[in-house]
Amino acid sequence: MSDARIPLPFHEAAPAALEDGQLRRNLAHVTHAIRAKRADATAELPDWEALRQAGKAIKDHTLRNLGTYLRRLETRVEAAGGHVHWARDADEANRIVRRLVAAEGVREVVKVKSMTTDEIDLNGALAEDGVVAIETDLAELIVQLAEEPPSHILVPAIHKNRAEIRRLFLDAFDLTPDQLSDDPAALAGAARRFLRERFLEARVAISGANFAVAETGTTCIVESEGNGRMCTTLPETLITVLGIEKVVPTWRDLEVFLQTLPRSSTAERMNPYTSFWTGVHGGDGPRHFHLVLLDGGRSATLADDVGRATLRCIRCSACLNVCPIYERVGGHAYGSTYPGPIGAILTPQLRGEPRDGELPYASTLCGACYDVCPVAIDIPSILVDLRRRTVDARRAAHPLPAADAVDAALRGAAAAFATPRRYEAAQRLARLGQAPWVRKGVLRNLPGPLAGWSDARDLRAIPRRAFRDWWRDREAARERGGDPA
Repeated sequence: MSDARIPLPFHEAAPAALEDGQLRRNLAHVTHAIRAKRADATAELPDWEALRQAGKAIKDHTLRNLGTYLRRLETRVEAAGGHVHWARDADEANRIVRRLVAAEGVREVVKVKSMTTDEIDLNGALAEDGVVAIETDLAELIVQLAEEPPSHILVPAIHKNRAEIRRLFLDAFDLTPDQLSDDPAALAGAARRFLRERFLEARVAISGANFAVAETGTTCIVESEGNGRMCTTLPETLITVLGIEKVVPTWRDLEVFLQTLPRSSTAERMNPYTSFWTGVHGGDGPRHFHLVLLDGGRSATLADDVGRATLRCIRCSACLNVCPIYERVGGHAYGSTYPGPIGAILTPQLRGEPRDGELPYASTLCGACYDVCPVAIDIPSILVDLRRRTVDARRAAHPLPAADAVDAALRGAAAAFATPRRYEAAQRLARLGQAPWVRKGVLRNLPGPLAGWSDARDLRAIPRRAFRDWWRDREAARERGGDPA
């Protein structure tokens, strides 16, 4: 996984995002709207929980037999006239696609939304060859014009409002202010006119895919704007980059996900456009089809007993829309193609960079992500397991307890909580010790490493009288026959 476009680790990027009030308002507006609609869309189906469990079972079966289904997919694709390429990592996948594009001799390609190509930074690799990749999904086009990475799995430009998008389009499409309003229809129309020219001129298209059906070698993409269908039918050459976990055994299995994916992502009963393509067909669709199957850390994740469930993900983004952390910091703070709760468990396993060790801590462990996941990924449990690995790695690097302040603090807390007597003693000690930093009942500007807490949030001071003391006095008064209040 070569996605390294954002160098800041989460603990540095998140505070900057929190200071952006416009970002927080945009995120809250969209995520709350989507989550409400999703709840209504899923409630319509009396068998929603059964579908959810069916999706989980299909994914688990496929992952246990992944080699079998991938080989079957390869055989069917090549029988239909396509070519299959295997890529162990991002560099190999990029080399394959660059070679295929170079063979066509083009300087511009069109792309339909593909997180897998974002994951390998394909656009950057093509740019090294002087090839421009035009994003054709409206939201992807917006962030491309803004020279920013996507901020959301489903709504990449979720962090931008209409006024910001209008300013981008005025500059990019060379329009005067009186030629374009911030009305959504006007903005979409301007993008459509720009993209139609690109579609008609393109000889090569690059796509991702939501699923690939092993039994027929068919690839599938679901979308809302029709740009995917234009990309997969108009250009002479189609290159699809697919993560190996996207394969499903049969069309009957696919039927389950075509019910759960649109309701979980866009809160729709069915996607406006669901496109399928199988190999090549003379006079209809691309004349050349290449399928690049990317591992990119997935085999290692597959081999992990706990982390394996991450590969069930169908990229619906439902977990992002209910996450209190994502709602406040947005996607860029995660520094990865995959933000939010699913990104916090997927990125450390696929990319494995040292800075990713803090991503599993970007969660309250509230469990909302698990409740909405259409394939029942127990994200909180995987987050806890990944945190354990981070702690183990830190302990291995710093075996002495004194060398790790977090370990020392936790050991102290464990000792204090071990018995009621110790807890009450620690509480009394803290009550006395807090005095220099209490202002109007709030602890401010704590010293040393504790400053990280008081810099970011208000911490209520420990009250002068604890509940335990009040209760003890109350019971004593009752026994004496006095007023227990």
